[in-house]
Amino acid sequence: MTDALLPSTRINLERATVLVLDDNGPSLDILSQVVSGFGVKQLLRAESVADAQSLVRTKTFDLIISDVQMPTTDGIEFIQWLRREGGESNRFIPVILVTGHTRTSQIFKVRDAGANFMVAKPITPKVLLERIFWVAREDRAFIECDTYVGPDRRFKHEGPPPGTDGRRKDDLPAEVGEAQTPNMSDDEIANLMRPAKVQI
Repeated sequence: MTDALLPSTRINLERATVLVLDDNGPSLDILSQVVSGFGVKQLLRAESVADAQSLVRTKTFDLIISDVQMPTTDGIEFIQWLRREGGESNRFIPVILVTGHTRTSQIFKVRDAGANFMVAKPITPKVLLERIFWVAREDRAFIECDTYVGPDRRFKHEGPPPGTDGRRKDDLPAEVGEAQTPNMSDDEIANLMRPAKVQI
């Protein structure tokens, strides 16, 4: 778990079959382009949980990357379905969930659904590739019981990452606090990101 993604790290994803699930078209495009940039040749896209479930029933995957927030059925419910009813070839595959909401309660929900990792939006290729690398190397046992199906939620503590002495004295504390204002709507974000004419 503590392995950093070094420039010398080699990962060959050319033969991996990856499913990317996101109901938002532009987000799905970006996520798909990032994953394709890692060398993945067999990339399947789904814009709804129903589409993803159909694909899971007919194809074997090596990795699933899914958004959390979706209408009707969200990514958490999809992972719960996958872990219990996804068929023997896909029930145990690594799952990385992507979310724009990283409240502690949300992180617990993602973990308890059976996801291997969660990545906060906006994603960066480096962070996503690190998570894929970690998932490929992790050796956590798979737990199957009445209340939970997924990778063991306990991480073995192996100390600070290589090349560090632990937390830096200028790091922010883990608890930053609650947001002071509500999340921006898609329209507000679009207006903020839209190029504006400037008079010089």
